Amino acid sequence: MNTYPYTLEVMASERTPGAFEWTIRRHGKLIQRSDRLQRSEEAARRDGEKALERQFADAGGR
Repeated sequence: MNTYPYTLEVMASERTPGAFEWTIRRHGKLIQRSDRLQRSEEAARRDGEKALERQFADAGGR
């Protein structure tokens, strides 16, 4: 899936060992970050992809 100009970054949480979080950037600028920590990298990626889909839906209505 081509997500340009958005990028999804999934990373280990610096605040909570063993948890993961994500950020969405548009042209490198932070647009959104996860508000909940996930227990696995895969869960964080799925949650971030859902948020990314919402970004595309919102952008399509403009």
